[in-house]
Amino acid sequence: MEKPSELKGKKIAIIGLGASQIDFIIGLENSKQWDEIWVINSAISAYDYDRVFMMDPASRYLDTDAAGNQTEVMRRLLPKVTKPIYSCEKDDRVPAIVEYPLSEVCTEGKCAYLNTTAAYSVAFGLWAEVAEMDLFGMDFSYKENIHFAEAGRACLEFWIAKCIGAGIKIGVSPRSTLLDSNVPVTERLYGYHRLDDPLVAMSSPEGDWILCPRSQLSSMVKKHDLTTITLPTSPEPYKG
Repeated sequence: MEKPSELKGKKIAIIGLGASQIDFIIGLENSKQWDEIWVINSAISAYDYDRVFMMDPASRYLDTDAAGNQTEVMRRLLPKVTKPIYSCEKDDRVPAIVEYPLSEVCTEGKCAYLNTTAAYSVAFGLWAEVAEMDLFGMDFSYKENIHFAEAGRACLEFWIAKCIGAGIKIGVSPRSTLLDSNVPVTERLYGYHRLDDPLVAMSSPEGDWILCPRSQLSSMVKKHDLTTITLPTSPEPYKG
């Protein structure tokens, strides 16, 4: 597969199935925009999207009940999808499926560590040379399967690190466990968090990392024009 040239330098939102997907909706309500929206699995039922990532074969949804609550909605919608669905194999019952460019992604990424669909989507963005990816609904808080949660989060964070190293800007919902985004900023640097005046690290608009004691955070935010990450809020009420 050739790289989709239309994606180079674009800003992408990727939406998974975790609770923090709500922050994508709140973002839209607050006038945020993306060049393309990518969704994972049954998120096709909830969003207007440009691409779908479904790394299980379609037969998992069409021929079995193994996908649980996703089964019924996927059976209903998959045959009707007209946007590209990246998956591990084609299925005549779902004409929109195209085979994921696994060889190309792994060869260029120099790695085949891919154990979750979310990681496949981010790895695709790295291969396609997008400029930014904002990740929603990738929370890895599966209480019934801790190993699956930990393995998936580790894999996704590995590919995020490769993206950051390649100069791709990554955004994560502050509700998500991903990259410790839901951890207070004063508690993210292990060891330093135990100090009376904990050390805080924040990224500047230029991509540099600014480190300072918590007591100096306000002045550093002003000096370096830092963005403090807070939970998104609804656009109303506005001025009362």
